[in-house]
Amino acid sequence: MEILSIYKGARLSAFKCREVTREIQGLSVSHALDILTHTPRKAARLVEKTLKSAIANAEHNANMRAEKLVVKEAVVGEGPTLKRFQPKARGSAGPIRKRTSHIRIILVESSK
Repeated sequence: MEILSIYKGARLSAFKCREVTREIQGLSVSHALDILTHTPRKAARLVEKTLKSAIANAEHNANMRAEKLVVKEAVVGEGPTLKRFQPKARGSAGPIRKRTSHIRIILVESSK
């Protein structure tokens, strides 16, 4: 049985967040949490929050034990981009793109 948790609209670009999610794919939940707590990036905090939510979903909704869970998939997709403009010289304007992302984590129970 697969357990899903999604963090929508994270105020971080998907490119920056993918670097962190690549590190935890295929790992046990406890090992993934250790890696995320020792990673000094904003993306690690957001992925850790999503992973803890997935663990709580597994324990509460599916009666699974956290020790047996494995990160099957950790995917980051692009969210909507907030478009802003900054004034430039001679009355022109320069675009500012504030990117967002959607973090999706899927857990499964290991067979070990």
